[in-house]
Amino acid sequence: QGLLPASALTQRFAEGAVAGESAPWREGLLREASAAFRASASPEQRAACAAFRQANAYWLEPYALFAALRERHAQAAYWTWPAARRPLPHQRDALRVELAAEVEHATVVQFLFAEQWAALREHARAHGVEVVGDAPIFVARDSADVWALPELFLLDAAGEPSVVAGVPPDYFSPDGQRWGNPLYDWPVHARTGYAWWVERMRLAFARHDWVRLDHFRGFASYWEVPASAQTAVEGEWVPGPGKALFDAIEGALGPQGIVAEDLGDLTPDVPALLEATGFPGMKVLQFAWDEEQGDEHPFLPQNYPADGGCVVYTGTHDNQTTAGWYATLDAKHRALVEPRVGPDPVWGLLELGWRSRAFMAIAPLQDLLGLGDEARLNTPGQPDGNWSWRATQAQLEALPWERLATLTRESQR
Repeated sequence: QGLLPASALTQRFAEGAVAGESAPWREGLLREASAAFRASASPEQRAACAAFRQANAYWLEPYALFAALRERHAQAAYWTWPAARRPLPHQRDALRVELAAEVEHATVVQFLFAEQWAALREHARAHGVEVVGDAPIFVARDSADVWALPELFLLDAAGEPSVVAGVPPDYFSPDGQRWGNPLYDWPVHARTGYAWWVERMRLAFARHDWVRLDHFRGFASYWEVPASAQTAVEGEWVPGPGKALFDAIEGALGPQGIVAEDLGDLTPDVPALLEATGFPGMKVLQFAWDEEQGDEHPFLPQNYPADGGCVVYTGTHDNQTTAGWYATLDAKHRALVEPRVGPDPVWGLLELGWRSRAFMAIAPLQDLLGLGDEARLNTPGQPDGNWSWRATQAQLEALPWERLATLTRESQR
C-alpha cells in the first residue's frame, strides 16, 4: 500500500518470541501507516475507506471508540476507567469528537487490514485455495462488545458478570476450567432476532470460505459458573439457543460453510443439534485410539459418515504435535496405532486423514514439518508459553512439497 518505507520492516525478533515483545514495534508502524494514509491517501482510497466505514458501522463505530478510550487509559480494562465506563449514547457522540484522532486511527487500521486481507483472499482464490476461519463462541470481558452492548450479556446492575463461562471437571482437570468470559443473555438475543450473531457471522463469512465454530456444544447447552466461584466445580449445564440461532443466521445470510467443533464433554443434546443443523463435525485422529471402542471408534476413518460430512484433523492447536504425541504414547496405545500408520507415524497419520472420505482434511504445519512438542502451539489451562511458535523461512523451504502434492493428487483433494 506504499504507506511505509521498506527500511521500516527490517526489525527481527528471536525465534519463539511472544507477541508482547513485538507489539510496541508493530503499534508504532501502524501509527506511522495510518498517519501517512490520512495525510496522503488518494481520493479513491479515501472513498474506499468511507465505504468500509459505512458498511461496517455496526461493529466498527463502537470498536473504534473503545480502542480510543483504551489508549487514553493506557490499555487498562474498561471497568477500571474513572469515566466513560458505561457512557450514554449522547456521551459517546461527544467522546467521538473529543477523541477524533484516535478514533480515526483505529478506523484506518481496520480498513488497511481489510484491504490487505481481501487481496490475500483474492490471491488464494485465484490459486484454488479456500480459507477456513475460526469463530470463538465467547468474547472477552474487556472487549468492545461487552462495553458497548452490556444488555446482551449476563451482567449485574453494576456491570459485573453474574455468571461466567467454563467447562465441568473431567479426568484431566478435577476442578474443571473457569474461563471467566461473560455469558450471553440468550433471551435478549432471541428478541433481537439474534442480530448481533448475524452481524458477527456476516463479517466472518465475508472474510473466509469456511468458519469453524469453536465450542459448538455451548450452543446446545453451556456450563454456567457463578462469578464468585474460584473454580468451575460449582457450575451447571444451562440450555443454549439451539437451532433457532442457526436458523436466524441462515435466514439472513443464506446457507454458509460452517464446521462445528464438536469435541469434549458431549451431552445428548449436542449430537442432536449437530444433526439438526447438518453441519460437519470434527474427527481428530490423535483421539481415535481406544482399547474399549477399538475399530468402532468414531474418529477412525472407516466410521466417518458415508457422505463424507466431517472434517478430519491429525491434531488441533490444543494438542501435542503428532510427533510429540506418538513419542509419549505408552506401549498399549502404540500397539493400536502402529499397524495403521506404519514406520513413519506422522506421515502415516497424515495419509489416514488425506485418504479418508472426510470432505476436508487439515493438518497443522508442525505435522507437515514433522516437528515435536517443542513446536506445540497451545496447552489448554496453561497460562504461559502458548502461541509463541513461528515457522521459519528455512522450515517452509524444507517442507516435503512433492510428497504432499503426490498424496494430495492421489487422494483427490
